[in-house]
Amino acid sequence: MKRASLWPDEHLPAHHVPPPWPGRGVRLDGAVTYVRDTPATGPDAEPALYVHGLGGSSQNWTDLAGLLAGRLDGQAIDLPGFGRSEPGRRYTIPAFADRVVRWIEHSDRGPVHLFGNSLGGAVSVRVAALRPDLVRTLTLISPALPFLDFRRSLQGRMLPLLALPLGERLVAWHLTQLAPELMAQQVLEACIADLTRVSEQRRQEAVEEIRIRYQAAHYAAAYLRTFRGLVASFLRSYLPGPNSLWRLAAGLRVPTLVVGGRRDRLVDVRVAPQAARVIPDSRLLMLDGVGHVAQVEVPRTVARAVLALLAEAGDGAASAPALAGDLPGGDLLTGTGDGGRRREVAG
Repeated sequence: MKRASLWPDEHLPAHHVPPPWPGRGVRLDGAVTYVRDTPATGPDAEPALYVHGLGGSSQNWTDLAGLLAGRLDGQAIDLPGFGRSEPGRRYTIPAFADRVVRWIEHSDRGPVHLFGNSLGGAVSVRVAALRPDLVRTLTLISPALPFLDFRRSLQGRMLPLLALPLGERLVAWHLTQLAPELMAQQVLEACIADLTRVSEQRRQEAVEEIRIRYQAAHYAAAYLRTFRGLVASFLRSYLPGPNSLWRLAAGLRVPTLVVGGRRDRLVDVRVAPQAARVIPDSRLLMLDGVGHVAQVEVPRTVARAVLALLAEAGDGAASAPALAGDLPGGDLLTGTGDGGRRREVAG
C-alpha cells in the first residue's frame, strides 16, 4: 500500500454541472440492463465501466465520468433491480458480478478501467479477482467489504427486517409513507457529509430518481434481498472457503485505488484502509470531511486521484503528480465538488 497521488487540478475540465448522461436499455440474457454512456472527449481514450452502490444507480457517476471523459470512454450500468434495469432472479454479490462480466463481454470493450462504489466496490473486487483479463485498473470508493460491527453503519438498523417473513412488505409500505422530496433528503444526508457540496440540480435529480423507484413494484424486494445478500457475503468472508471477499481482495493483481471518506456513515471507516493494506498493488486516499459517495461529493478530487493512477499504470512518463501527503497543510487536498475548492487538513 502507498499513498495516492493527485493529478494537477488545472488538467481537469472547468467546473460545470452536466445533466445525467444519456442512457439506453439493452436486453441481455433475457432482461434489460440500463446503461449510460459518457462519450470520450479526448483521443485514444480507454474504456471504463462504473458500478453503483446499494440503492444507487448509474446517475451516481455523472460528474466523475464527465471529468474523466478526456481520458476514459465511460459506461455506467444499473445493476438488476436498480435504476432503470429490470429485476434479476438473484440479488447476491456473485450474481451482480456475473452481470458485470456479461456486460463487459457483451459490449466487447474489455479490459476496462473498473470503478465501484459501496456494493459496487464489493462486486468489482469479485470481478477483478476472478476475471483479471477484463480489468485494466480498479478504483474502489467506500467499498462495502466485510465488517462485523454493524453499529458503525446506519443500515445496521435494517438487520431485524432480514429475519421477518414480511420484511419486504414493510419496506414497501415505508416507501409509500414518505414524499419523494423527504426520502431524497434522507438519502443525501446518509451518503454525503457536507450537503453544501450538492447543487440544486443534483438534488432535483435525486428526487426524480426516488419517484422512479416508487413506480417500480420490484424495488423494495430488490433492495432488501440485496442487503440480505451483502450481509451473507460479510459472514462468509470470515469462514473457510473460496468466496471470502477479503481473500479475493488479497489475490488482486491489478493496479488499484482505494478512496474512503472519514465521515462515511454507511461503511465502517476502517474498511478502506484495510482494503488498501490487503490489496497488493494499492494506493489509498482518505478524505477528511467526506461521506460515503466521494465521487458525488468531491468528484474533482477523486478524478485527480484516478488520473494519477492511470498515469502510473500506463507509461508513467508524464510529469509526476503530487503525493497527497506532500501537499501543503496535511494529508489531502479536497474539492468542494460544486465549483469552488478548499484545502482541508486531515485529522
